[in-house]
Amino acid sequence: MRSSVIEGALRDEWDDGVLRLTLNRPERRNAIDPELRNALAIALDRAATDQEIRAVVLCGAGGHFCAGGDLERFSELHDAGAYRHASWALTDLIESIERLEKPVIAAIDGAVTGAGLALALACDWRVGTSEVRILFREGAVGLVLVHGGITRMVKMLGLARARELVLGGDELDGEGAFRAGLLSELAATPDELLSTANRRVARMLKRSPLSFGAAKRLLQLAADVDLRSGMVAESLAQTALLQSEDHREGLVAARERRPPRFAGR
Repeated sequence: MRSSVIEGALRDEWDDGVLRLTLNRPERRNAIDPELRNALAIALDRAATDQEIRAVVLCGAGGHFCAGGDLERFSELHDAGAYRHASWALTDLIESIERLEKPVIAAIDGAVTGAGLALALACDWRVGTSEVRILFREGAVGLVLVHGGITRMVKMLGLARARELVLGGDELDGEGAFRAGLLSELAATPDELLSTANRRVARMLKRSPLSFGAAKRLLQLAADVDLRSGMVAESLAQTALLQSEDHREGLVAARERRPPRFAGR
């Protein structure tokens, strides 16, 4: 494993093709400031283009995932133009997780709120612990959940359940977040959070990279289009995949009863 620190706000560690990105502002419960936002954007952009990176795991330092935007910086955003600029940059960062055609797993512990929740919801899988605390605190400072947080929650959980969570005022622990559908999986203990995330990554990486990327894009598209448009997109994606080396390798491996050796081509 090799590791480094990007801009001081983000740690990255590489191990067997998996890039672990650790939000590294524990004194602020890893709240997102411009430095952390920019560092994370650079790291995700590199993950999208570096063929050696096969998957990404997002986690937080100091026992917390991410406490959203840094409240100490909010006074800088009272100018409408400044807010729109900063908001667009953070929204684009979160959307880049959905555009990344590789597995992205959130390993979640401790506090999650605001933009931190939006960040987690954009990931392909969310592993949590019993120590998770999902907080809907925006109303306490006269704001709402943004950066796609409400929209993704409605699409994932349905309007009725999302309304209960956003408006009900309750805090969710790990078990509650799992039952609500905000967490995909619970680690048996907090100490097993990263190993649980890594096992999930290993299962996802059994799929052809081209197949995974296409399926991820199609799932995002399906949330926004009618049935016929979605089926057309599926057919076009399948047509391209049928011409790939990975498809041919998968067929040969199935006939030879061995694991496939995908090359992403």
